[in-house]
Amino acid sequence: MNNYINPYPSVMAIAKRPDISFVKGKGSWIWDSADKAYLDFVQGWAVNCLGHSPNIIIEAVTRQAAELLHAGPGVFNAPMVQLSDALTAHSCFDQVFFTNSGAEANEGAIKLARKWGSIHKQGAFEMITLKNGFHGRTLATMSASGKNEWENLYAPKVSGFIKVQQNDIDAIKSSINKNTVAIMLEPIQGESGVHPASHSYLQELRELADDHGILLVFDEVQTGMGRTGTLFAYEQYGVQPDIMTLGKGLGGGMPLGAMAIKKEIACFEPGDQGGTFNGNPLVTAVGQAVLNALVAPGFLEQVNDMGKILTKGLHELSTNYGLGEIRGSGLLLAMDTGETPAAQVVEKMLKMGALINAPRTHTLRFMPALNVQENEIEQLLNLLDQALLCLFDSSARKGEGA
Repeated sequence: MNNYINPYPSVMAIAKRPDISFVKGKGSWIWDSADKAYLDFVQGWAVNCLGHSPNIIIEAVTRQAAELLHAGPGVFNAPMVQLSDALTAHSCFDQVFFTNSGAEANEGAIKLARKWGSIHKQGAFEMITLKNGFHGRTLATMSASGKNEWENLYAPKVSGFIKVQQNDIDAIKSSINKNTVAIMLEPIQGESGVHPASHSYLQELRELADDHGILLVFDEVQTGMGRTGTLFAYEQYGVQPDIMTLGKGLGGGMPLGAMAIKKEIACFEPGDQGGTFNGNPLVTAVGQAVLNALVAPGFLEQVNDMGKILTKGLHELSTNYGLGEIRGSGLLLAMDTGETPAAQVVEKMLKMGALINAPRTHTLRFMPALNVQENEIEQLLNLLDQALLCLFDSSARKGEGA
């Protein structure tokens, strides 16, 4: 852990967490145990799509907890059915399988694709995925991901994943063979630093998948549920995948993921897939409350308006400080920091009372609540301006001292 000291030794150290314990949150704000407030533009890694502890989720949890917490995976429950109906009504898909996380949803997509290949493609099982892609932390989803740091971790990996560069259609074409069952990718790569696939690329992938009789899988764990300005990112590309996975924002803070599919590829038989807590009434009731909020008139328009304001402010800061590119859609945005280490900016912002994320050495990522207010964006931009000014002044002083 590079000499990292865990301040809470009973908690397994799986990340370099700051020496802070958070105790409460509301909207765009979160407070630590010393009652210091932080403006949160990470929101649990794009999970709290309606901010911290929104009233509609509190009400949904309270109401459902008094009725039915858990019924088991072998029976239907009313919130599970209601949310399945709602997700299919608001998408191009026909059936939904609920999970406890986005990684589990992606694991399910891998399983379904392989089962489908065993039935319809003479045992085809290979999936083409993208370098720098991220699909989760199960063994199979880590194997599908394209993180260089994971190349030799937990070997031997699950085989059957061929990785190519994003937006390189020729690489996809040359990788398709008789064993190929699916192409799986994020419409916007989040963990790599918010890198969108081009419209033409995704449209060509759909055509290739159709021509070769293989599946197209969109991992929308981060981009789904309004994060990019439409309910699902695929809507912006004019491309319908065969499978879509969801997580993060779907539960609004509760552990909920989903795999949505076209009915033509449904091939699981009883016993092929499941999970003790999957689709339990408490979390699916929350998911329904979240979805209702996102599809309310004007909500997604507001997401796009706030995204434009944040994008404009980031462009101005990048220009003022000679930084780098601004990327993303809606309220999933990134700014390259040029020569400035992004981790230093994150650390400075934390001390100043704001949370942002550095997914890469020279990239900052912004994932505020989808109902973030304009004045909160202005506060964040002002703090970021101050942080950058301090870092640049410090760098200049060091240069003078040299």
